[in-house]
Formats: sequence, structure tokens, C-alpha cells
Amino acid sequence: MDNHLQDSIELSKQYFKAQSLVTMAFRQFIQYKLKIAKLDLTFEMLQVLSYLSDKEGVNQQEIANATVKDKASLTYLIDNLTGRELVYRQEDGQDRRNKLIFLTPKAKELLEVTLIPYIEEMYSRLIDNVSNEELKTVIEVINKMTANLKV
Repeated sequence: MDNHLQDSIELSKQYFKAQSLVTMAFRQFIQYKLKIAKLDLTFEMLQVLSYLSDKEGVNQQEIANATVKDKASLTYLIDNLTGRELVYRQEDGQDRRNKLIFLTPKAKELLEVTLIPYIEEMYSRLIDNVSNEELKTVIEVINKMTANLKV
């Protein structure tokens, strides 16, 4: 193996370790905020609520795809959110086998007053001292890497 390829492989390993650390810090930040607010929610539940705040009335498969969760895990999350009176299922008028997921008024208020400000704070801190050009470059590189691994 030539030195250039070996260097690239080593840099790739460093990149994925750094990416994992960012993801872990992201998760820890949100979990810390949820704990301080004494909210009985997990990071995964917040992902679902956040997605629904942008796009309500979608089926579980769409939420699973958007949050990168398998269907069984998502069903468990939706059941827990339903038990906390934060989401509800409604039969799809087009296909009765399909259930659409909606936020409750309680969830909308929780998102508006508490959760969205936490998310916005996290993103603000995340990009502190990072330029838009740097962000665009990172996104471009990640998209190339993703395309390279598609089978």
C-alpha cells in the first residue's frame, strides 16, 4: 500500500472517531438539558418529537427513515410518547392499515417553551467558531463518503 493511501486511511479513521465524539457530545448535551428540566424523555424521544414538529401527520415508516431507527424501536418510542400524552396515532383516511402520528397540544407547548430552545442552543454552541464555508465543506465531504459506500 502506498504512503498516500495509508495516510488517507489514517485520516479517515481520525475523522470517524471525531465524528463519533461530536455525536456523543450532541447527545450528552441534550440529555443534560432534559435532566436539568426534570423531563422524563430520552434523546431518541426528542428526535421523534423534533421531526414531528417540522412534519406532522406522517406514518411511522417515514419517522423511522428520518430518525434512522428500525420499525420495532420506533414503535416502542411512539408507544412511550403516547403514554406520556405527547403524540397520538390517527387512522390514515387513504389506508386504514396505516397510522399517522401527530403531536398533542402538550407536546407542542413543551417543544415551543423548552425543547426547541435547547436544540437551538445546542446548534449555536456546535457551530461557534465554525464558518459557513467550513460547514459546507464538511457536508460535501460526508456526502461524497456516503456515496462511496453505497452498494
